[in-house]
Amino acid sequence: MEGEQRTAAGCAAGRPESSEEPTRSREDEKLSLITWNIDGLDEEEQPERARSLCSYLLSYSADVVLLQEMVQAYMRFMYKRLADTYIFIEGAKEGYFTMILLKKSRLTLLDSQVLRFPKSRMMRNLLVAQVVFRGQKLQLMTSHFESCKANSEERMRQLRLVMRKMSQAPDDVTVLFGGDTNLRDYEVAAVGLLPNVCDLWEQLGEPEKCRYTWDTGANTNKEIEFKCRFRFDRVYLRRAAQDGVPQMDPHSMALIGLEKLRCGMFTSDHWGIYSTFSIKPKETD
Repeated sequence: MEGEQRTAAGCAAGRPESSEEPTRSREDEKLSLITWNIDGLDEEEQPERARSLCSYLLSYSADVVLLQEMVQAYMRFMYKRLADTYIFIEGAKEGYFTMILLKKSRLTLLDSQVLRFPKSRMMRNLLVAQVVFRGQKLQLMTSHFESCKANSEERMRQLRLVMRKMSQAPDDVTVLFGGDTNLRDYEVAAVGLLPNVCDLWEQLGEPEKCRYTWDTGANTNKEIEFKCRFRFDRVYLRRAAQDGVPQMDPHSMALIGLEKLRCGMFTSDHWGIYSTFSIKPKETD
């Protein structure tokens, strides 16, 4: 893929889309994040897809990258191209796993941990990192919830655990979760988000062009006979509640990975989400 890599379907909060790039200084004030199930389990055209993934990450240069379905076969591409730019935090060493990348020039890693989902049959867990961004404490989370419609109960248990973990973060910490949740809307409605947790897509006005991250009509990697579309990949934000701590607000989101590669496949069977968050002083009563 030699063409323009940053073509994406996107939406920004509170302003029309524009072809003009914001000034670098204003962009530096925002936190940028990518979350993407990269489908590392699919071995077909893996080298070209892995190279494409690295090209996307270098092109967007997000502060935080949350990846799901990472495999060791991808790692040599990742380390060779990205190790100078990013800190790597792996959710496991074997099989397929999640990963968090932190831009070294922008974030400081304080600690990280892996929390098991006790009843998962698919080696799923929650990867958590405590970081500092521009003097602000953040807790970053990623996960790959249980797959397949039949595992709805376990998936909802996993969402409850994530909500509980988000609620336990100190009041001076902003929490961001991004990952492949495999959630259906009725499952989220049954569990319910915490009152102080917002869904990025909903917060930005539910832009239709960013609704479906798994679309077997538009994305032909799996060659599935029946066509279906789901919003499996989601981003959740819990703002800091403590007085005096700056507030983080969703600013924009876009789907990435929409370009077909020379091999005839897309980078993944999922579209990735590229999002930005603005930071402003908290308003006091």
